[in-house]
Amino acid sequence: MIPQWKIYPRPQGHSTVYLQNVVTDPAITVGDYTFYDDFVNDPRDFQRNNVLYHYPINGDRLVIGKFCSIACGVKFLFNSANHALRSLSTYPFPLFFEEWNRPVDRLSEAWDNRGDIVVGNDVWIGYEAVVLAGVTIGDGAIIGTRAVVTKDVAPYTIVGGVPAKPIRRRFDDETVEALLALRWWDWPAECIAESIDVIQAGDIAGLSAIAERSI
Repeated sequence: MIPQWKIYPRPQGHSTVYLQNVVTDPAITVGDYTFYDDFVNDPRDFQRNNVLYHYPINGDRLVIGKFCSIACGVKFLFNSANHALRSLSTYPFPLFFEEWNRPVDRLSEAWDNRGDIVVGNDVWIGYEAVVLAGVTIGDGAIIGTRAVVTKDVAPYTIVGGVPAKPIRRRFDDETVEALLALRWWDWPAECIAESIDVIQAGDIAGLSAIAERSI
């Protein structure tokens, strides 16, 4: 587990932060070792610059797993960005309740609520990608540069484009099933350290052997 005082993984550069140690909004949860890199803005301002239309009135949450890599400019767009499509007009009358003498307790009727955004573990989200409300991204998925993710992404699937569509799976079904069962990201840090070489080598048999021996 990362110490709460450790914000920057690399002392020589401050464009990359461990997200869990800079996020203060209780409606945002980030797992261990997940990082965000920003070479344009201060990465410590992630929840202000990158988590948008995220208002407490909706009760929606951003949940990000462990060991995720989030590139510069990635945006998470929440429910208040979704002007109500059931209405005959997209104009958000309830939002301007004073102007139109509307009840303040119906303010959230100005938009459609599609739910939380959930990002699994070991997910890589590329430069300036956008993830919309209600989307779940599975473990091990990759989101391409400037993709707009409007639908759920299956584990270990690469998606790209506008709107994002599957390009291919990263591994065969047997390997994906093994990785989802092993859940190496939940292992103790010393076991993960022991496993780095086999993880980087793509050695699923070696990773399984470490699990049998140590976990």
